[in-house]
Amino acid sequence: MSVAVSQHKNFVGGEWVESTGGETMEVLNPATGETIAEVQRSTAEDAGRAVEAAKKALPEWLESTPAERSELLHKLADVIEENADELAAIESKNVGKPLSYAKEEMPVCVDNIRFFAGAARILEGRAAGEYMRGYTSMIRREPLGVVVGIAPWNYPLMMAVW
Repeated sequence: MSVAVSQHKNFVGGEWVESTGGETMEVLNPATGETIAEVQRSTAEDAGRAVEAAKKALPEWLESTPAERSELLHKLADVIEENADELAAIESKNVGKPLSYAKEEMPVCVDNIRFFAGAARILEGRAAGEYMRGYTSMIRREPLGVVVGIAPWNYPLMMAVW
């Protein structure tokens, strides 16, 4: 019996594109070994292409106002909240963690994004604080420009949010 597996391309510069190498790879649920998706096997050239697309988009983002940045982040938080059950199911299968754990992460993701949506409108303020019980957050107000993040396998959504 064959099971349909979702197939995904890379999202670069506002478009879904295949890897420059043309290869794909299976994504396995580490808890079950089940294939849950087929994705592009990205290359260093693909990473470079994504960085260049981000650099091209950066000037417009830098020109956006704090209100515009805040509004976009609030919209992102709303979308995550509205799709929390689906995202938790994907996260659970993708990393092999219990669904209950993945569901607990969704409100934390939403809260973090909403916090930074508010912080986007406040150019001055405390640089450190206890914004989440048991954790100290540090805010550094320096533009970094384009950065590349490699998320660990066990918290990919949370790492993207952080």
